[in-house]
Amino acid sequence: MVTTKLKIQLVEEETHKLIEWVEQIENSPQTVFEKAQKVATRLGAHYRPDDGLTEIGFWTPELESDIIQPKNIYLEVFTPKKDIDPTQPTQRVVFRRDYVQLEKRGEYFWGVIAGLKAGTKDGFGSFYWLRYLDSETNEVKAIGDCLAYSLPYGVYAPAEVYNLHSLQANRQDMAYFLRDKAEEKSDEIIYVHPPHNILQLHVNTASPDGTLAGLTELYQRIGKKLVQQEKLTAAEQNYIGYDAVQLLPIEPTVEYRGKHELGHGFFMIDDKDLDEMDAESEGIEYEPGNIKITLKKPDTQNWGYDIVIFGSSATNPSVLRTLRPDEVVEFIETLHNFPTGPIKVIYDLVYGHADNQGLDLLNGRFMKGPNMYGQDVNHQNPVVRAILLEMQRRKNNTGVDGIRVDGAQDFKFFNPISGEVEYDDQYLQEMGNIIQEIGPSKRHLFAIFEDGRPWPTEGWEEMSTYRNIIEYNPRAFQWGPLIFAHNTPCLKSFWEKKWRRVCEVMQLGENWITGCGNHDTLRRGTQVDPNLDINWNLGETLPEVLNNAYDNPSIGLLTYGFSPGLPMDFINCTMRAPWGFLRNTDDRYGVKVVSEEAGGFLDWQIIPETYNYPDVFPRIKAMGFTKLGELRQFVTALVDALAESNYDLDEVAHICQRHLGHDGDSEEAKNEAKVKKSAAELQKLNGPDKSQVLTELSVAKLKEFAKAFMEDAHELSNVWLHQENLNPDQVAFNLALRRFRQVNPWLQRNLKETDRFNQIQDPEKTLFYGVRYATVEEDTDTEPYGVVMITHMRGEPMTVKIGEWLDLDLNQWQIAIASPGLKIDDLSAFELHDSQGVLLEKKML
Repeated sequence: MVTTKLKIQLVEEETHKLIEWVEQIENSPQTVFEKAQKVATRLGAHYRPDDGLTEIGFWTPELESDIIQPKNIYLEVFTPKKDIDPTQPTQRVVFRRDYVQLEKRGEYFWGVIAGLKAGTKDGFGSFYWLRYLDSETNEVKAIGDCLAYSLPYGVYAPAEVYNLHSLQANRQDMAYFLRDKAEEKSDEIIYVHPPHNILQLHVNTASPDGTLAGLTELYQRIGKKLVQQEKLTAAEQNYIGYDAVQLLPIEPTVEYRGKHELGHGFFMIDDKDLDEMDAESEGIEYEPGNIKITLKKPDTQNWGYDIVIFGSSATNPSVLRTLRPDEVVEFIETLHNFPTGPIKVIYDLVYGHADNQGLDLLNGRFMKGPNMYGQDVNHQNPVVRAILLEMQRRKNNTGVDGIRVDGAQDFKFFNPISGEVEYDDQYLQEMGNIIQEIGPSKRHLFAIFEDGRPWPTEGWEEMSTYRNIIEYNPRAFQWGPLIFAHNTPCLKSFWEKKWRRVCEVMQLGENWITGCGNHDTLRRGTQVDPNLDINWNLGETLPEVLNNAYDNPSIGLLTYGFSPGLPMDFINCTMRAPWGFLRNTDDRYGVKVVSEEAGGFLDWQIIPETYNYPDVFPRIKAMGFTKLGELRQFVTALVDALAESNYDLDEVAHICQRHLGHDGDSEEAKNEAKVKKSAAELQKLNGPDKSQVLTELSVAKLKEFAKAFMEDAHELSNVWLHQENLNPDQVAFNLALRRFRQVNPWLQRNLKETDRFNQIQDPEKTLFYGVRYATVEEDTDTEPYGVVMITHMRGEPMTVKIGEWLDLDLNQWQIAIASPGLKIDDLSAFELHDSQGVLLEKKML
């Protein structure tokens, strides 16, 4: 039973102290932005364990109106009367509802509140938001806490008061931070050293159960096996050999379309007080203000980048099994304490744009206007800028080691002085300079930026240097040209077109993230037109080609065994699992998104044998699509119908209804070229179930199809469904490469004048080869260690004579790692086929 006896009320004396502190900041000689930065640290809800009080602060410029009066504005608090089971899909819980009048100071509301319950790992705290009566519409509306620490029921629900002090005090990796500090031998702020390689993970598809807790358990199981020297499965091996993991964004994303309204979303309020009889039936003591709230466990699915900015200091509840922020810290603890050595954790941060749902959740100061993603974020407003940086600071303080900034080229503004649109490099630098504080440890985190400026200018891919941020911040890393979007190694011409970029990697790529497989490029691979010049040496089917293109031995040897930079892999690539732009929450554009996503997903990642498994695409099959060919035909026709109707869903539904299973099509319809094409595709579908579904097609049915497809595809993309298909030799080869990189960190640096890198390229084939030497001290006679790489990138077989090509005495060299299945009896001459390669190392006396 949860105790809620303590009266919830404003503590006036403490509130006045808080406001006095704010006034001192406002009256200081600092800049407006500097003042806003300090004030932002007190926004949100901060539980004080010393006295049990909670500080509350809201920035509400939208309430600065003659129509809306402060007397109509209050803090609404919901405190659970019974324990909440966070694992239940749905439950009805009795809450006590209280109202507190906060103190207004300019555009802010402040208060220090007694009686609020703070959440912990073991139980939920009080929920809160700001409520007001819109005098113009006479509607009661809500303002949520955009700087919340905990949003267990999503962005449209009230936030939870959380005992952050308890969470930090109980963390089990404090020795890691203290050791880090001791190794630097400094009391100053230290810089986190970059890792040697990175594994990119999407929590919902990389974890056996789709949660952070599931990932934590996975790493704990692997760690235990390693300590006990038990054999790892092939799938488990794909998770080790990295000294850093990068999580795709785990901030709150878009939800099922909604607003801050009673009776909607995951926190559904029955706005009627319980009477004494209701209380007795619930087994609780009656008190005024008791209400019932239906709680639904958040189940949104998203690839992570459709964020709303609101709540970015918290974690998307859909990745939390227990809905507790502790899951994040427990995951970080587990990796920091990994038995074979600490594994760093990197957050992927999205602050350059917001989905349109952000307009429902944030005041108008946050957005500048629409863009291709939704909305541009107004980084130039000093308070918005301060709040965004404060969101990141709170996120950093969960204990991560690095950040990756998504779409840094999106941080732009119009400069009235120059009269031009410029990049906000100062803000990017501020993101990288945020100081993390964990106990006595203060650190500058390792920072990666994805920046393809002048994207989206036509020709950006060839024009971009991918070095803009590195040039003014030498500690920073950027995504390099080979791992950036639009890379398609499944095409025969790929390496020919990328030769200039490959040479750049060798010459100046030491601060680039390298490799070819990530969440963006794997998706781009599914968008390749199958009618283009595909490299069919990679496989007999499109899924085989895709898998072998992004989990490729020759690319692995190039990336890990020879290239400068910081290698990164995406777990869906090494596990050979499907992937795509997957979200199940879009009621408005869901049909359009599926029409753009589904064709490539089905062509490049699914074969009939896979589709025929009973557990694959169950929702779509329930709609009548029992065969893969039928589903592909429908998607193709749907794309045509959408294009013809200019995304008029009523017209799309009408087209489908008019032309499916009917003999009496109108002459008007028959004369419409694209409609006729769509109808012809749709009429290929047969069978009583399919005809019934499609002839009854409506806008609602189209949206149902879109949601079903996304959920089926998301389910299929869980990497653990594909572990039985892994080739143990390929997995072992990849792990050997990762370990080789770990023990040869000098490979990260750029090639020297004494090193060589060349290609053999003609219409039939492309091979890369070269030699690198480790740097040695000038005053020693030690001969430098070195590596030789030969990789066949595409095309016909070729006999390799590496000794002649590089003028080497092969008696001084030995095989370090060879691609799976490659047998070499004589190093002076051997044959390589497409995707084969070998790494030699110098024999050391």
